Amino acid sequence: MAELVITVHGTPAPQGSKRAFVGKSGRAHVIESSHDRVKSWRQAVIDEVRATERKPLEGPLEVAMTFYLKRPKGHFGTGRNAGVLRAGAPLYPEGKPDLSKLARSTEDALTDAGLWGDDAQVVRYVSLAKYYVTVGYPGETTFTVPGAVVTVRELRSAW
Repeated sequence: MAELVITVHGTPAPQGSKRAFVGKSGRAHVIESSHDRVKSWRQAVIDEVRATERKPLEGPLEVAMTFYLKRPKGHFGTGRNAGVLRAGAPLYPEGKPDLSKLARSTEDALTDAGLWGDDAQVVRYVSLAKYYVTVGYPGETTFTVPGAVVTVRELRSAW
């Protein structure tokens, strides 16, 4: 079974939501609103995949994605405590960006990079998580900059 671990540095950005409306002509239109940084995030993912110079993975795949996000400035003290987390700062990034939208933008970039033929090959997510970069978590690699670690493994397609 082939396994590939990709480490991407950059600010993870979520894929936008789709919105439909009917125009004056009576035709239906679909607009996908994207985060302003989604293009640079997707390009960072594409660049990392292409640097591996691998042929596309085949058959069913399982995927793990862990995103590391920068903490907001409001989580830190001020003045001489500027680098110290406030006592009430949340441990996990429970707000935006939406984890499933982060996964969607990354999955789309993996498809565009040619890592696999079709994202329908993904049959199982073994892990999908988001953390802040400034706090170490048990069992996790501590990132010092925003980014992601993506692990993709080929599964046997027959008994």
